[in-house]
Amino acid sequence: MYNPLLALVVGLIGIGVLLVVFWPDRGLFSRWKRSRRVTQRVLREDALKHIHRAERGGRHPTVQSVAGDLDISTDNAAELLTSMADMGLIVSSNGDFTLTPAGQESALHIIRAHRLWERYLADETGFSEAEWHAQAEFLEHELEPSDVNALSAQLGNPLHDPHGDPIPTAEGDLVTHGGKPLPALELGTAGRIVHLEDEPEIVYAQLVAMGLHPGLDILVIDKTDQRIRFWADGNEHVLSPLIAANISVLPAPEKAKTTVETLPGERLWELEAGERAEVTALSRAAHNVERRRLMDLGILPGVTIEAAFTSPSGDPTAYLVRDTLIALRKEQANYISIQRPEQQPTVSS
Repeated sequence: MYNPLLALVVGLIGIGVLLVVFWPDRGLFSRWKRSRRVTQRVLREDALKHIHRAERGGRHPTVQSVAGDLDISTDNAAELLTSMADMGLIVSSNGDFTLTPAGQESALHIIRAHRLWERYLADETGFSEAEWHAQAEFLEHELEPSDVNALSAQLGNPLHDPHGDPIPTAEGDLVTHGGKPLPALELGTAGRIVHLEDEPEIVYAQLVAMGLHPGLDILVIDKTDQRIRFWADGNEHVLSPLIAANISVLPAPEKAKTTVETLPGERLWELEAGERAEVTALSRAAHNVERRRLMDLGILPGVTIEAAFTSPSGDPTAYLVRDTLIALRKEQANYISIQRPEQQPTVSS
């Protein structure tokens, strides 16, 4: 039997569902369309970066290379590249793709945004070095050109990101670091790191864990087809030539060879509870925020510091500095070079 009340309720529910789905601007359908547009824009901008990177490296980007870099199917990559060609961002020739002037401008904008964000994260935040790239990958898509220019001005218009990659200017100019791969450095030669390649991430994470960074002086002490041994910041490192090629260097000043060989290699975290040492240096790997924090805590060259006790988990460790107890994680203590009393030169009377 027909129930008017039930029909009314069902009708109202149906109208409510339609409103939830199709309400202008706020309905699920409108939100889905906006989300799809944003996703397509992000994929388009990531594709522009891939093509630009391939062109600068002398490689030919293809549908397959775009699909692999963006982690999408080849069908989706083909559809994306077709839409980019329709927008005048790329041209296709024999299965390869090249950027048009408009595509080049768009690619440089997103690259500039990414590298400025990395510079900001390094200089103005507490994010660790291993987090910069992933954070910038997300944030780079949020900025309009005017926002990018404002961020650049705030940072003093830097020319390189914290890895040493050139930051495009507003006019699209690039000031390259001019370095050559570490394996090209001659045996016994001192060099200065000017760039660390941040992709693939697993290799970059390995280099960061070794304490390597732009501005660090190194000295090659052994070279074979299987390995490269070098001194850096008072420590010996060994890398395969393939991994070492992710490090770009320039010849270091003459005095760098002596400096590299004599840099103190012991770090604060190596102190046992109850042991004291004198701070000799703060590593340049400690970027602005971390360095300022350590200095604010009174950790400066010449200051005596004592390891008081270690937490039950083994990290952090409490240190006594100028009658103040502070806690430092191992990664923070690794920025601090020390010299134990027995290592310090004595003055004869």
